[in-house]
Amino acid sequence: MAIRRGGALLPAAADQLEAPGVSERMEEFLRRFRLGAAERDAGAAPDDLRPAADAEAERYGRSLRRLSELGGEALEAFRAAARERNVALIPTAASHAVLPLVATTAGRRLQIDAALRSHERRFGPSEGFWLPECAYRPGIERLLAERNLRYFCVDQSRYEEPLDALAPVRAPDDLVAFTIDWETVELVWSDRGYPAHDAYGEFHRLSMEGSRLWAVSGGAYEPDAALERASRDAEDFADRVAARLGRFRSERARPGLVIFAVDTEFLGHWWSEGPAWLAAVLREAPAHGIRLVTLPEALERHEPQARPLRESSWGEEKDLRTWDSPGVVDIAWAARRLELRLVGALAAGELRDDAAERAARELLALQASDWAFLDRRERAGEYPFQRATGHAHALLEAIHSGAHGPASGAARADDIDPRMRNLAPDLSLAPLLEP
Repeated sequence: MAIRRGGALLPAAADQLEAPGVSERMEEFLRRFRLGAAERDAGAAPDDLRPAADAEAERYGRSLRRLSELGGEALEAFRAAARERNVALIPTAASHAVLPLVATTAGRRLQIDAALRSHERRFGPSEGFWLPECAYRPGIERLLAERNLRYFCVDQSRYEEPLDALAPVRAPDDLVAFTIDWETVELVWSDRGYPAHDAYGEFHRLSMEGSRLWAVSGGAYEPDAALERASRDAEDFADRVAARLGRFRSERARPGLVIFAVDTEFLGHWWSEGPAWLAAVLREAPAHGIRLVTLPEALERHEPQARPLRESSWGEEKDLRTWDSPGVVDIAWAARRLELRLVGALAAGELRDDAAERAARELLALQASDWAFLDRRERAGEYPFQRATGHAHALLEAIHSGAHGPASGAARADDIDPRMRNLAPDLSLAPLLEP
């Protein structure tokens, strides 16, 4: 049987990969600072760490060769997979904004429209949409339906009975909501998940060159032992999923659907053996009676059930507090206040097109969910707050320059580059101008 997968590709990441000069810089970074570092470690490491250093060098060498095969165009790998129909790609909001926290309908439409335009140009049309952070509020379906989208994913685990997640939900406006099966996700994405096993690589401990040469156990990393562990964990995962689907069929008298969704960076970045584990899962699934389908295929095979959807996310406590709470109030408030100011300025016809474009892109950047997430978790020092503040100031300057000329000491209006490092290259201001 064909192996089928689905993926949501963050438009802002694709924007960066498309930007002029990025492919050359990425190749140089891989060659000098990843492969080069691993090769230096392999040449100098003590005997017990050399297999780990050799494995690092081989991994980055393989990545470099693959990038070369793609002509330096990383997005071509996604296009090829989509053409072969082994992967169903869907877009998410342009800058991964938490859509329920965007202040206006116009602002939400801007996030959706910019994402869909770029996704269609790169990969073709999509019938699905990934809600950033799975952040859902009743009523958002209307905005998806008006763009002819048919499905999205949610995390309703806070409100569900144990097996409810295995049936899609008929949402308002004739959309289907696929509910993530958090019981299955937690087999991997939790403190007690598979990646916590002693045999796997330790993400947080680096050599002086930046290589990961140690295992979670604290001892030397043994690549062969880690891959063996990944195969065993993949078999265990398939066993558990098959049992869960069997229980659903027994109790509900119909086939179930497991939506297993994790951040792509988790597989390979945080958990270096993640890709090997996933490949093993895909091999194991048919032998365990598990049929692998994309979301478009699931849409045709599984009848959605009628039940209410409630405001939720896959963040802390399954609500919106990660991005809207006292600890991040400055970021959350600035994004909403400046969105209202920009929408008002555009409605009044106060801005030239180039300043309006730059302001809209600064708004998209300010609305990114990462700033509040990192700030609340205190994972990056002052960086997220500084980035959010920088985009807020730049947005204000674009509005002021577009209406009145530059403020004293600020960049002249003619110096404001509306493209902003290729963010949302297919941007249209129309969503902000609609009544």
